[in-house]
Amino acid sequence: MKRNTICAAVLLLLGMFCPLAHSQEKPKPEDKPKAEVLTTPVKVSIVFTEYDGDKKVKSLPYTLYINAAEGQDAKPGWSRLRIGSRVPVYTGKDQFSYLDVGTNMDARASRNTDGHFILSLILERSWVADYAAVPVTKSDSSQADAAAGHFREPIVQQFKSELDLKIREGQPVESTMATDPLSGKVLKVEVSVAIVK
Repeated sequence: MKRNTICAAVLLLLGMFCPLAHSQEKPKPEDKPKAEVLTTPVKVSIVFTEYDGDKKVKSLPYTLYINAAEGQDAKPGWSRLRIGSRVPVYTGKDQFSYLDVGTNMDARASRNTDGHFILSLILERSWVADYAAVPVTKSDSSQADAAAGHFREPIVQQFKSELDLKIREGQPVESTMATDPLSGKVLKVEVSVAIVK
């Protein structure tokens, strides 16, 4: 009988301390449920078009695929595109550095409850417009070539724009129009968004 009483007392004590042991355990960060971010996959089309007067000189299309975050308070991530060339630039005394020339795009998108997309774009475009002959100091006086005394230094033109657009699916928007002050050429940027089915 004593043995049964002792066993019952021990079980009762264990039962009392078990809730305390569980309540002192701290929840681990990975145990917290993560808020699921809803996204809509979209295709963002960006077209740079250059005009000389009324004549279209060139058209450069780009496409980015982005997961547009859903909701008013969504914090979408950036998608990035870099394409171009490295152009040598003479820095003096037979030394050169390289300049990145081409197109850089950073884009992110979110979708409002009214069906519009909020599109944030950072666009940079640069190109070699011409060259200028720059005298180069010769380290080797035995070179007889007169052309070796000059380097064709690139003249680089550039375009930069940061945009926040409210846009509907399938609605192309001419977001920017800029005129080059030297050449008079006009650069237009058209943006559109399409949901990827």
